[in-house]
Amino acid sequence: MEGGGGGGRPSAVQAVLLVASTAVTALLYSVYRQKARVARGLEGARRVRLDGDLRAVLLEAPGRCVPYAVIEGVVRSVKETLSSQFVENCKGVVQRLTLQEHKMVWNRTTHLWNDYEKVIHQRTNTAPFELGPPEDGAGGVAVRVLKPLEAAELSLETVYEKFHPSVQSFTDAIGHYISGERPKGIQETEQMLRVGTALTGVGELVLDASTIKLQPPKQAMPYYLSTSDFHSLLQKQEASARFWKTLTVLFGFATCAVLFLVLRKQYRHHRERRQLRQMQEEFRQAQERLLREVKAEGGETLKNACVVCLSNPKACVFLECGHVCSCHQCYQALPQPRKCPICRQGISRVVPLYNS
Repeated sequence: MEGGGGGGRPSAVQAVLLVASTAVTALLYSVYRQKARVARGLEGARRVRLDGDLRAVLLEAPGRCVPYAVIEGVVRSVKETLSSQFVENCKGVVQRLTLQEHKMVWNRTTHLWNDYEKVIHQRTNTAPFELGPPEDGAGGVAVRVLKPLEAAELSLETVYEKFHPSVQSFTDAIGHYISGERPKGIQETEQMLRVGTALTGVGELVLDASTIKLQPPKQAMPYYLSTSDFHSLLQKQEASARFWKTLTVLFGFATCAVLFLVLRKQYRHHRERRQLRQMQEEFRQAQERLLREVKAEGGETLKNACVVCLSNPKACVFLECGHVCSCHQCYQALPQPRKCPICRQGISRVVPLYNS
């Protein structure tokens, strides 16, 4: 019978697999729903153009606001611009300077040296900027961009990058091997959002007095300032939603498979118990029928009948207990290790019984 001593209950491994796969499936489904909501929101965003009709569109909108809008334009500074510290004549409105440490760390589990990176310093400078039309002559319409550092995707161009390798003496190298850390060097990076960059902004578009502003939306939707066009941005979000959907489906199938095994085990155990009860009931009815027949024929036959089947005569002497209670067929049917049906003592050997 399948299931052993655990009966129809799932094994510990099956229970752990079922709980773990269910939890992972629920987590993946939650991420998929969030990604799908973002893709649907981006697909439903209102696309507006930087032209003379933009102000009229906002005046007609409720509260002079488009909650989620897509606008494409070119980065222009409002006042001053930021100059690159390393590249001459490189102007921008967002500047990010990063110092990153690179080193090798000894893994005591795998006994391998692994690369490790750590940002030891980062500074981001911003200057007020706006999105203007790619070509002049659009009526001077521009959109002021607010809080650019809150964007979920802020496309910055790497304008300078240099790696400064660490200089080590022989004593330092020995110390690093002992400590399990080997410094490789410091990487210096400068990223900028340069003036004149074509940018796709997705967020809340509002008309505040005479200024049109693009700011983070209030609908828990992501804020984008990307150098990709709107179509590419939408395809990227849809691909991300499909990826998480595929993972959710795969783990969902795994959860269903484990659940099927658990339910199958319980069903088979229930079926075997039902068959056992049916066999016990048939045996009880057969015993009652034989008892009635024996009583009708006389008590001597019942006295010499096998205590198991009540039909064949006793033919075995069980040692070491010495009981004479079973026929040879019922002795052969006893489960291993064989025990006497009367006293439950182990049977070491059997001697045939000859009635004269």
